[in-house]
Formats: sequence, structure tokens, C-alpha cells
Amino acid sequence: MPGVDVLGWFTFLLRHFARPFLPYKFPGKRVLGFNFDGRPHMLAKGISRFFDAKGAVYACELARLAYELIGKSDGHLMRRLECIYDEILIDEVQDLSSHDWEIVDALMASRIDIHMVGDIRQSVLATNPRSSKNKRYAYAEVINWFRDRESRSILTISESATTWRCSPEIAAFSDTIFDPAWSFPITNSKNSKVTGHDGVYLLRSEHLTEYMEAFNPKCLRNSAASGTRFVLDFLNFKLAKGLTYERVLIVPTDAISKFLQKGILLEPGPAASFYVAVTRAAQSVAILLDKPDSSLLPYWHPGDKKG
Repeated sequence: MPGVDVLGWFTFLLRHFARPFLPYKFPGKRVLGFNFDGRPHMLAKGISRFFDAKGAVYACELARLAYELIGKSDGHLMRRLECIYDEILIDEVQDLSSHDWEIVDALMASRIDIHMVGDIRQSVLATNPRSSKNKRYAYAEVINWFRDRESRSILTISESATTWRCSPEIAAFSDTIFDPAWSFPITNSKNSKVTGHDGVYLLRSEHLTEYMEAFNPKCLRNSAASGTRFVLDFLNFKLAKGLTYERVLIVPTDAISKFLQKGILLEPGPAASFYVAVTRAAQSVAILLDKPDSSLLPYWHPGDKKG
């Protein structure tokens, strides 16, 4: 579409920060590549902090470099950006981290209209997961970054709590995953489909084969270390982000099991991962758990009605 640029976050920082303004910090130097996986030596200083031996900028240091270039450019970087864009929309904003938030602060202080869209409850990825910068806003904790700036009238939060994917039962269960103290809004489901097997169920391992034959759900686990005793075609929670399946089967971690059995709240990171797994399903979620303890979720049995 004319007049619209669609860029990934790293591409945005490379194109409008690092490449045109690097000489303000390192005269005579150019960006010769992008090193996504590499990291600088712990004690690296100067240009070796940001670039490998081939002149490629480290992905993990790109936001820090971009932010420092804002200051080094004596205002030229932001003025150039204001001449290029009237409006910037940032999608999946919950995935930003570290120095990214310093850049967003700078953007909001500019003449550019900034709009951000994201689901804080799906904060399972990060642009720089190992950085200690702005660690207090890591993953789901980023809601505090937004609430702090709203309290100072820097931005306005507009919450959308409607899902067209998840059945009402799944939506209601997903709302219980985070501590109520987070004050997330109640989800409103617009999925009115009825299949005869809808909602969230517990499943004993002895009934796994029958359940798989009856419903053929997508099987999700937290990591390769989860569910090793089951021979299933698994997808990890984080890799399932953004996908939709009619039915999913989840192998819980110990923490998820304790949440279901005893109501022990999950930490923000594990809660977000579990939330992503649960909300991949449109109609049904089955969670493998042999001992319910105090869980009120119903068990599925082979004699139950099949969808």
C-alpha cells in the first residue's frame, strides 16, 4: 500500500537508527550485517560491544545501540523519523523488552502518533530475553509499564476483552490463569458454536488413547522435557502462539498441575505460557492429570458423548 511501511522491529531499528546514524557514535563505521544469535564478550566495550568481528550488529545489543544513537545524533534521528512517518503502529508490543522501552518512550515524546497493540497475557517471547535492562517490565510484568505511563497521562490504555476464537467455557477458564491482582478484564466470547464436546476437561492418562481417537486434538507441552512418557506429536507452548486449533490436549508442568489441583497461582511467565496453550483451542481443552485433588474441572471418560 502506498505510503505504508511494514517492518519487523529489528528492521525498523536497523533502517532508521543504526544504519544512517552509526557514524555519530562510531565515526567511519558502517553496519555490515545482522548477527541474530551471537553475543558480545561479557567485558566487551566500544564498538565490539555492539558488533562482531565481521561488522554485523548483535541483535541483543541493537536496541541499546539505537537508543544511544538517539542521544548522540543531537535530535537529528528523531527529526528525520518525524519527517518520514506521521504515525507508527507497533503490533505484538508485549514482545518488546530491555532498551526497546526506552525507544518507545522517545517515540511517544516525538510528534509522531504512536499506537501499540498487544495481549499482555501472551507475553512468552522477548526481543532480548537475557538482558537485565527494564527487567521489572519483562513479559507479563510489562502491564506495569503501560499503567505507569497512563497514570502520568503519557498514554491511554484501551482494553478489548472479546474473543472470537475460544468457546465461553475456555474463555472463562483462561481468565482464572492469572492472579486477580493483575486486574485483567473478563473475556467475552463470541464463539457460539456447539459441538457436543466443548470446554475444559481433565483427562486421566489411562484414557489418552481413546481421547486421541475420538477428538484428534493438537498436543501441546511446555518444552521437550515435558510429556516424555507420552508418544505424541507435540508442539511447544511458545511455538503455538498465534495458531488456532479446534481442540488441544495439554501436558501440564508441575506448576500447572499444582495450580489445577491446589489453586497455587502461577508466576507471570508460566501463567502466560499456559494461557497461550489454553487459548489456542476453539472448542475444547483437555489437560492430562491423573489426580484432581480439589480441582473442579470435569473429567472426560470414554463413555462420554463425542463431538
